[in-house]
Amino acid sequence: MRLGLYIFAALTLMAITGALTYTVNPNNYLVEFMGINFNFPVAVWVVLPMGVLLLFTAIHMIFYSLKSYFKLKRWAKDASTLEDALYWSLVNEPKEQKYGIEEIRGSAILLGKSLLTVNDTVEGLNARLSKVVNILNKIKNGEYVDLKENKMSKVFSEGNPHLIKNRLNRLQTDPEFVEEVMKSSSQYSKMVQKQALDIFARKETFFKARKYAKIFDAESLHVMLARAVHEEDMGLSVDILNDFVAVLKLSCTDFVKIANVTKKVLSPNENLALFKSYQSKYPKSQTAYLYLLFDYELLDEASAYLDEHEAHEFLKFRAFNELKKSHRKFKLEDLVSVDTICVK
Repeated sequence: MRLGLYIFAALTLMAITGALTYTVNPNNYLVEFMGINFNFPVAVWVVLPMGVLLLFTAIHMIFYSLKSYFKLKRWAKDASTLEDALYWSLVNEPKEQKYGIEEIRGSAILLGKSLLTVNDTVEGLNARLSKVVNILNKIKNGEYVDLKENKMSKVFSEGNPHLIKNRLNRLQTDPEFVEEVMKSSSQYSKMVQKQALDIFARKETFFKARKYAKIFDAESLHVMLARAVHEEDMGLSVDILNDFVAVLKLSCTDFVKIANVTKKVLSPNENLALFKSYQSKYPKSQTAYLYLLFDYELLDEASAYLDEHEAHEFLKFRAFNELKKSHRKFKLEDLVSVDTICVK
């Protein structure tokens, strides 16, 4: 029963009891206590115990009402804390939380060390959790979500898988973001850098790529070189290629693959001059230079180059050279492929 209603009912009962008593006996009754005389109507003495009972009952009800109120406040606070814990676990940023109620703390503390994954839509969530679940599902399904617009730009830390996936989604639809990542690659994760570089290499020209040579890798360079064979406006030149070769750590196979492309783009004289300069600067390009000499049927130059090196070097080329000397109509590709020519 509500306290106010209880007091009203009790006072009403006291008034009725007092009135009925007074109609039966309107006389006074004298009580002496510690030398003090208390002279009140009989009706007052009848309702006095009821008043005392009302007082202590009200105090009792107020005490337990306050106790219940503060307990409910703790439950409400822990419910809010639990919501926070669920939120941060959903976004893969779990945080330690403090709970006031032991029954909740005993299990909810696990959320501070857990990551939650939602596999489908969930009905009945509050607005905050419903919003974040909806956003995470969009990201998971390949859609880019503007986190700043949704007031979540500061929610995710660098390296958060949801943030990385959202950036990967953006790369697929926003060419400007691709170049933004290329310009400030150190601000993004390795996965985002790699994806941006792959997209850039598949779509842009060497003119534009030249300024980003330092963040290229051999794989992306080969992607662009392969395009240069079929696309005339790629802008590949000796100077631009030199910029890439100077900063990339290229292997023997990388140089051979480059030579296999440049022989289709550059004239034989340009190509030979280019790789002759490479072989003196980059020892791993020597195989590519020999490959070009034999490919262009410059057997005397190839033999002279082999003679300048130790007998245990370039064994495949030496074997091929002997076959060519016997006037047999062999081609280098009959013995080895571009991909295996560097394998010893």
